[in-house]
Amino acid sequence: MSDSANTTASTAAQPIANTHVTRFEPLTSPRDLKAEQPLSAAAEATVTASRASVERIVNKQDPRLLLIVGPCSIHDEAQALDYAGRLAALRTQYADRLEIVMRVYMDKPRTTVGWRGYLNDPHMDGKNDFNLGLSKTRRLMLKINELGMPVGTELLDPFVPQYIDDQLSWAAIGARTTESQTHRAMVSGISTPVGFKNGTGGNIKLAVDAIVSAGKPHTFLGITDEGQAAVVSTKGNPDGHVILRGGRFGPNYAAEHVQETLGLLTDAGVTAGIVVDCSHHNSSYQFEKQLGAWNDVIAQRVAGNDALVGLMLESNLIEGKQSIPADPADLKYGVSVTDACVGWQTTEELLKWAYDQMGAVMGQAAPDQEAVKS
Repeated sequence: MSDSANTTASTAAQPIANTHVTRFEPLTSPRDLKAEQPLSAAAEATVTASRASVERIVNKQDPRLLLIVGPCSIHDEAQALDYAGRLAALRTQYADRLEIVMRVYMDKPRTTVGWRGYLNDPHMDGKNDFNLGLSKTRRLMLKINELGMPVGTELLDPFVPQYIDDQLSWAAIGARTTESQTHRAMVSGISTPVGFKNGTGGNIKLAVDAIVSAGKPHTFLGITDEGQAAVVSTKGNPDGHVILRGGRFGPNYAAEHVQETLGLLTDAGVTAGIVVDCSHHNSSYQFEKQLGAWNDVIAQRVAGNDALVGLMLESNLIEGKQSIPADPADLKYGVSVTDACVGWQTTEELLKWAYDQMGAVMGQAAPDQEAVKS
């Protein structure tokens, strides 16, 4: 054999595809997971009623205030259900003025690396047992809905909605993915209202463009309920809205930023309202400063700005945050493992204050109550 032939044979023996892949693991199909954990009548009633309410609120057809409240991320089922039970009681108590949805974030984007969330790594040990994470995520969302507590989450992986779409009353697209064509197309087929956050740098027009895009029909690659790769065609999602979360130049919830956002929405022909995320750059990543954003936005709403339809709050049973220890059994109960959160007592005070202030908006007498102190 010539040297040329030897070289050709040697080259042909080397793999040229999947050179950085270590394994493939079959994924449970959405249909099988839903059959294993079917949507109960109680959960369906929660999703149906809350989803309809959220649609009306973000489209300014319901004067109540939408509040998406809960941990930065979920890492423990028992703690999440403890929180959900407490929040469900307040949801019922304040239902005539507030539509409270629990923040149930399971799939976490990371700026570089880090724990990717309960859905990706439920053991918190880097093993990334995705099939177990999907199962535990669906089970937890089902239990929360059965408490009468609607679920909201961030949608990150384009395959995940097929596994949990029937559990959601609201969803968000994060600042890192608002500009992604894949996520805009995905949202065009999501069955629930979806908020787009402004970009990490603070660019609001990215979110407005995303709303316009997601409101149109799309064709993209996805999976069927059987887990088969498929070409997905959609008719567009009419319930997209902006979430202001600040940017690297600072917060963007003040009146001038709201007016800027309204101008961009008007120019784009979008009539949906605006939700403000009190965390992230709107609090300079200091959990106590969420109170300032909360109070300011509600004051704007009471003063007559009905474009402000909702707020997001990062809240947990205990304030602050903790690092993930080598042994997850050493985690403190009720404390966030990602962004720092306000504690439960502060959460109760903030919700009561929001309810009292919204009395004026709803045409009911509101007590002359001082804002919750930051």
